[in-house]
Amino acid sequence: MTATAVLTGFIDAIAGGGGLIMMPALLFAGLPPHLALGTNKVQSMCGTGMATFRYRRAGLFRIGPNKPAIAVVFAGALAGAVVVQWIASRVLALIVPALLLAVAVYTVFSPRMDDADSHDRVGARGYLLVGGAIGFYDGFFGPGTGQFFAVTLVGLRGLGLTRATGLTKLLNVTSNVASVIAFGLGGKILWLLGFSMALGSMTGGWLGAHFAARHGARLIRPLLITASLGLTGKLVWGWFRG
Repeated sequence: MTATAVLTGFIDAIAGGGGLIMMPALLFAGLPPHLALGTNKVQSMCGTGMATFRYRRAGLFRIGPNKPAIAVVFAGALAGAVVVQWIASRVLALIVPALLLAVAVYTVFSPRMDDADSHDRVGARGYLLVGGAIGFYDGFFGPGTGQFFAVTLVGLRGLGLTRATGLTKLLNVTSNVASVIAFGLGGKILWLLGFSMALGSMTGGWLGAHFAARHGARLIRPLLITASLGLTGKLVWGWFRG
């Protein structure tokens, strides 16, 4: 699992979608769904945290101006992680593939998915509702959260793709921390397994963030497309089989 987490952390740091690899691996190992979700959040939190540190060192975001978004995303994810422990997520399995396919199509055809900043469609305050909703989704279900943050930060906030990816990691680690708190209090985490995977995820996160900060949109864009399409295919396949 630790070796798998290295790949998961690398993919998550660049484009998101690492859960496409880790979640099936945990379920295949025999973990019940809620334990798999909670334990996966531990390694995801650590790997994304390492990537966030690397992106901040590269100067791709500042924490101060984003404190309101951090607070809203945290609250949304905490609520989502509490709710999912009581409500089945079957309905989301019907909606998420369509949303992720839309993300992939937008990424392919939008001329704005590059490193150039552009005019924002909503300001920082206007984005709070979007960020809170994505945070709730991450706590409740999770797959594709990185893509949702990245695409909305580019399309709505007007950030260049590399800067959007850096800020995505900050918001994603926020939602992961909130989710770990909720799942931990609910007894839905295997801590030893989670932290052993975290070692691999942190290594992958550091490497992924290093490559993304150096190579920018020419690396992030194709991986974002691939992660979105791959995750969509995985969810659709699982839905038809289920």
